[in-house]
Amino acid sequence: MLLPLRPGELPRLIPAVATGPQFNACTGNPRKVLQRVLITVIGAVITLLISQTLLFSSQFGPVFLVVGVVFALYILWGPILEAGQKNATLRRYPAAALFEGEIADLYTREIVEDRREQANNSGRLELVENRRTWLTLELEDEQGYLGKVRFPFDKKKHQKIRAGMVVRVLVLSERKDFSQVGAISDAWLPQLKLWVGEYPFLLRPAFEELCLKRFR
Repeated sequence: MLLPLRPGELPRLIPAVATGPQFNACTGNPRKVLQRVLITVIGAVITLLISQTLLFSSQFGPVFLVVGVVFALYILWGPILEAGQKNATLRRYPAAALFEGEIADLYTREIVEDRREQANNSGRLELVENRRTWLTLELEDEQGYLGKVRFPFDKKKHQKIRAGMVVRVLVLSERKDFSQVGAISDAWLPQLKLWVGEYPFLLRPAFEELCLKRFR
């Protein structure tokens, strides 16, 4: 079942500015955090040193000082900017609808998330792969197949998910008749009171409340 959103409802469900869960999701793995820290430290130190050198001898000194402060705060505004860009990818669609259907099928798959060279005990470089198990849910309703939602599999959280369970998501499309699905948000499984998805696009309490009103 697809229920098109009314004017003004989409901004209530997908914010323009990052929420706390979205910020945490965009903070990234330890390697990504370290990369941000290095950019912050190196950028801030270099620009602040230049600003101190030019502060009293050039009109560009204050400019470099501001740039240095911006670099110093990169570790904070970097995830905020990334989350805002992710949100914008869904907010740009002209048509959005609530979807209620069921899990048609589910399966796990090993995905290589990172590859790097590492020296072994003999001192030789070898390729090391960081693999992670992802769970994919295939969604459908009485009209047929809708699409997929996938996310990292956590056995403790996700072992109770079964085919046939009710699932609710937000569907985005370039077409008002939703004949072609452009994107699918994270998913709400009301029977388990569980949210799943690769990224928390939705303001979840607002989505749950809207679903209770519209799917009565």
